[in-house]
Amino acid sequence: MEIQSDFTVVVATEEHTPYAQQICDEMESSAKARGTGIAKRSPEYVALKMREGKAVIAFDAEGKWAGFCYIETWGHGEYVANSGLIVSPHLRKSGLAKRIKQKVFELSRTKYPHAKIFGLTTALAVMKINSDLGYRPVTYSELTNDEEFWKGCRSCVNFDILTAKNRSNCLCTAMLYVPPKAEEDSNNPDAPASQY
Repeated sequence: MEIQSDFTVVVATEEHTPYAQQICDEMESSAKARGTGIAKRSPEYVALKMREGKAVIAFDAEGKWAGFCYIETWGHGEYVANSGLIVSPHLRKSGLAKRIKQKVFELSRTKYPHAKIFGLTTALAVMKINSDLGYRPVTYSELTNDEEFWKGCRSCVNFDILTAKNRSNCLCTAMLYVPPKAEEDSNNPDAPASQY
């Protein structure tokens, strides 16, 4: 496979909404090919993330769609998830996933500077990228307890495992990035309560 470095990775906008169906189709077929679970997203949901400025999209040198990821907030903005990472199959292992994750991480930190950023994944490559960004593996109890987040797992093929374990673990690895100020506050019992 030819490694390509001249990708364009930008914050998605209204103009990118026509790619929503293609993105959702690729997410689903990729999950099936890997035999792993994934929370299904609708094209309408993906398009909404683009309109809200809460997604990044990548294009190759010819301007063809190459990858995508979006952000979602939970627990009244205390937590942010970088979700739905997908790279066009012929561009995998090109370094594009890392560029997309970096861009969506920066977008998350800009929009929600005090939020903890988390992700659930079965992909070793994503775990490595997250680790390079400062995430660390955590137990599920350190993630949001927002019921709306956990409802998103219902469409995953592994949902029965998650519920059988009372949401204490599943096949995904949970990873969490704690911003420096939040880390300081959690280590200082005398610090005032965080304002999220």
